[in-house]
Amino acid sequence: MNTPQTLIRNFSIIAHIDHGKSTLADRLIQECGAVSEREMTAQIMDTMDIEKERGITIKAQSVRLTYPYKGQTYILNLIDTPGHVDFSYEVSRSLSSCEGALLVVDASQGVEAQTIANVYVAMENDLEILPVINKIDLPAADVAKVKEEIESTIGLDCSSALEVSAKTGIGIKELIERIIESIPPPSGDENAPTKALIYDSWFDNYLGALGLVRLKSGTLKVGQEVLMMSSGKKYEVLALYYPNPLHRISTQEIACGEIGIISLGLKSVTQMAVGDTITDSKIPTDLPIDGFRPAKPFVFAGIYPIETDKFEELRDALDKLKLNDSALSFEPETSIALGFGFRVGFLGLLHMEVVKERLEREFGLSLIATAPTVVYEVYLTDGSKVLVQNPAQLPETQKIDYMQEPYVRASIITPSEYLGNIITLLANRRGVQEKMDYLTQTRVMLVYALPSNEIVMDFYDKLKSCTKGYASFDYEPIGYRTGDLVRLDIRVAGEVVDALSIIVDRAKSYEKGRALVESMKEIVPRQLFEVAIQASVGSKIIARETIKAMGKNVTAKCYGGDITRKRKLLEKQKEGKKRLKAIGKVELPQEAFLAVLKIDS
Repeated sequence: MNTPQTLIRNFSIIAHIDHGKSTLADRLIQECGAVSEREMTAQIMDTMDIEKERGITIKAQSVRLTYPYKGQTYILNLIDTPGHVDFSYEVSRSLSSCEGALLVVDASQGVEAQTIANVYVAMENDLEILPVINKIDLPAADVAKVKEEIESTIGLDCSSALEVSAKTGIGIKELIERIIESIPPPSGDENAPTKALIYDSWFDNYLGALGLVRLKSGTLKVGQEVLMMSSGKKYEVLALYYPNPLHRISTQEIACGEIGIISLGLKSVTQMAVGDTITDSKIPTDLPIDGFRPAKPFVFAGIYPIETDKFEELRDALDKLKLNDSALSFEPETSIALGFGFRVGFLGLLHMEVVKERLEREFGLSLIATAPTVVYEVYLTDGSKVLVQNPAQLPETQKIDYMQEPYVRASIITPSEYLGNIITLLANRRGVQEKMDYLTQTRVMLVYALPSNEIVMDFYDKLKSCTKGYASFDYEPIGYRTGDLVRLDIRVAGEVVDALSIIVDRAKSYEKGRALVESMKEIVPRQLFEVAIQASVGSKIIARETIKAMGKNVTAKCYGGDITRKRKLLEKQKEGKKRLKAIGKVELPQEAFLAVLKIDS
């Protein structure tokens, strides 16, 4: 029996990392009795170990809850969203499937940058936003101040904002009742042609690629033939389910306005693209749901196995990981220093960390990652344009007319006492100020245009350390701008180590080169011959350090006698070292490749 649309509520939770989103979802599931007390675990919506350990949501999950209220049984579809900036595309898809959103703000920390970014996405989708002040049981909680901050920053009326504590369960019942009363039911014509939005997909070992769909109009039935609007391919619906954190609930039909899981027997997640529209193949809808775009990688890095014979195992591991993470893209590449590996595209730095950690954990690989880079547009003197993501692929200097680098608009919210530190950091990173607003007397919001390659290394760490962890940071890409960029090469014993090359701003090339050769001098082991470590731009050497040779004490046996005896032995040793230098190869340890990531600007 289909639930009438008036009894359905679709909502998601918007919050910054660590503001209690997953804990609040746990309490809502518990209050609605979707999971028995015995089966309940903390962060039940987070299915990966990494999510539970780090306390972050990487993959958005959904759950269908039922709640009796005023004699009716309501269906509440909670669509969880990731809180980190890297997964903002998933957030926008999830929010377009809802009619309402809970804006969760920590009573002790106040509004953060990521919260504001996601609230604007919710507002663009015309969602009903309910402000919820969480963690009111903390001694540092200041509810009145946080309400004032939400009103001044976002412009939401907080006079009736709900005050809850997800940890202790205070105010959860009132919150569910407010969701039922304030969030509008879905609108959609159940007699119109089938139109469903895929807002998440993953791979199941038994059922193949599964899609989480929101029905905008019509119905989906088992056995129905459907059409994917982006690819034009037709498939039969093999099974339908309602989402539940522990075990999916099988159903024969998903009605208009509902959330459900669809199985079409597909072998890959790329065929079940997030943001695509599913419609009936016999009576298709005219227009797909707008806003579909494939997730675009933002940061690229080389990933290589430390044991070179594990290349095929790394390929298999990446193929398997891509089944669950459609945003991942990779292609094989080789490096003289590191052997065979892959150039992998990520949504951002957290995504890169998570993917590397999953490869190492789930597939037992030992990996080394090169410095992350972004995609540069290089315009050549013959009028053509090439896209470069690996510094080793940069054409020769004489062929380049000019280069453009991607920029982002960064929003930073910080306590005002750290303002000086942040402005210095942003100036060092070639940031251009766009605006500065005082949200309250003690909190400031800065908006800067920054080159992407300045934030992909260690910007977030530096920002956290210069503000004692209080600043929050969010960014969005804003296109390309021309920059004076050069490739900085590191030469060890005269040979360029391709995995250590980076693209930098010309004005910073000297200090970056200097810092790199100094840190490399500490890392490269001493040889029996002298080793020169140089930084160069083109053919010009801009910095050099020399690692002194290890020497055997050949004069130990000479005690007394003529000085010429010692000199003769030292000269003989010198000749031998020269010959060694001509044939000697310097093996670089793994730390040398990490030195690029750690140089402090």
